[in-house]
Amino acid sequence: MNSNAPVHPVKPVTSVTNSIKTRRDFKRFYTLTTRWMDNDVYGHVNNVTYYSWFDTAVNQYLISEQVLDAEHGQVIGLVIETQCNYFAPIAFPDEVTVGFAVSRLGNTSVRYELGIFRNDEQVASAQGHFIHVYVDRNSRRPVPLPGELRSVLTFILSDSDDAN
Repeated sequence: MNSNAPVHPVKPVTSVTNSIKTRRDFKRFYTLTTRWMDNDVYGHVNNVTYYSWFDTAVNQYLISEQVLDAEHGQVIGLVIETQCNYFAPIAFPDEVTVGFAVSRLGNTSVRYELGIFRNDEQVASAQGHFIHVYVDRNSRRPVPLPGELRSVLTFILSDSDDAN
């Protein structure tokens, strides 16, 4: 394997290409740096790392807004669905910005739309979604979103009907 070979962006499927998001599509942003260990043998960040970035960005937001107590809170969010499309590679030592917004706010669940942006690029290198269902910590049964959480999530609710 030639480690000096250029890495070329993957040409996405046409239906996905028509909806690649830009930074304007998101309400909040979380910035982090890639780590040496994020790269895989193909010379780019491994796909599983993107899901970690999704989770980290949203949970950091909820913690900073004081509506998530992961250790002691009676209501917790469990991820029941997640998906990601990849358009261009990211590799160490790139900086990454995760953009996110809420596209659906239900009684017991929330759908987040997320975009991964490399360095200062305006078009997403990857994008996807995940859904949290909020449950009672002990019974693991769905419960209505607490009022404070709903307020915080309403603040980042997407303006667009086509956020999905």
